[in-house]
Amino acid sequence: MEIYKLIPHDTKINFIGNRRYTYVISIIVTLISIFTFAFHGLNFGIDFRGGFVMEIRTQQEVDLGTLREKLTKLDIGEVYLQEFGSKNDVLIRIPDSGDKNSQNVSLEKVKATLGDNIEYRKIEKIGPKIGSELVHDATLAVIISLMAILLYIWIRFEWQFAICGVIALAHDCIVLMGLYSVCHYFEFNVNSIVALLMTACYSIHDTVVVFDRIREDMMAYRNLTVAELLNKSINETLSRTVLTSLTTVLSLFALCFFGGKVIFDFCFPILFGLMFGTFSSICLSAPLLLFTGIVVDGKSVAIGLDKV
Repeated sequence: MEIYKLIPHDTKINFIGNRRYTYVISIIVTLISIFTFAFHGLNFGIDFRGGFVMEIRTQQEVDLGTLREKLTKLDIGEVYLQEFGSKNDVLIRIPDSGDKNSQNVSLEKVKATLGDNIEYRKIEKIGPKIGSELVHDATLAVIISLMAILLYIWIRFEWQFAICGVIALAHDCIVLMGLYSVCHYFEFNVNSIVALLMTACYSIHDTVVVFDRIREDMMAYRNLTVAELLNKSINETLSRTVLTSLTTVLSLFALCFFGGKVIFDFCFPILFGLMFGTFSSICLSAPLLLFTGIVVDGKSVAIGLDKV
C-alpha cells in the first residue's frame, strides 16, 4: 500500500521555520489585489451594471452553442443565454453599453440575428439601481459569512484559532477579488459571488482540519514547543490536504478545459481560489498562532518568535 501514499506519513517539512517566506508571498499578493481593486476596479457583468433581458420562444429546439457563437460575433459585449422551461424557451441577457442609442442598436442586432418566427415573450431593462442593490447584498452576504465562521471557530476552539482562521479566509477572498480585478476577462457577476463563497467554504474546511489536529496534539504531546507542535500537526494533515485538493483540482481542470467558455469563466476562479485556500490553510492560518498564542488547560501559551 505504500505506493499509494503521495505524501509520506513521517514528513517533516519545516513550515514554521519558513513562515517568513510565506508571509512575504501572502503580503505581496494581498497588496497587489487591494491596489488593483482600488485603481482598476472590476469588470461588472449584467447582474451589476444592468442591461436588457429578453425571453423568446422558438418553433424549433435551440442550439445554445450555435446561437451564442452568432451573438458573440455582434460585438455587443458578453451575451448570456439560458434555457428555461422547455427547450424552445431561451432567456437572453444583453449587457448595458452605457449609451441609450447603442443599447437600442444592440437590441436590434440581436433581433436581426434571431430572425423571423420568434415569439418575444418579454423584453425589459435591468436598471443600474438593481445592480447597486445586488452589490450591497453580495457584500453583506460575504461579511455575514465571515462573521459566522469567526463565531463558529471561536465556539469550537478558542478565540486565537478564530482570529487566525478569519485572517487566512479574508486573505483568500481578497486574492480572488484581485484575480477579477487584474483579469478583466472574467466578468464579476452573480456566479462570482458563488465562486467567492465556495472558496471561503473550502478554505475554512481545510483550516478547521488543521486546527483540530493541533488541538489533539496539544493534549498528546505536552513536551513539544509551540513551533514543534504546529509543524507536527501541519505535516500530519498534509497528506489529507494535498489529496483532497488534488482531486478537486483535477475535476476543475476537466471542467475548465472541456466545459466551454461559460463553464471556464465560472470554474477557473474557483480553481484559483482553491489553490490559494490550500496554501493559506497550510502556510498561513496555523503559523499565525505564533502571534496569538494557543491555550493549553485554560492557560494561554505563547512562544518567542526569535526562537523558531
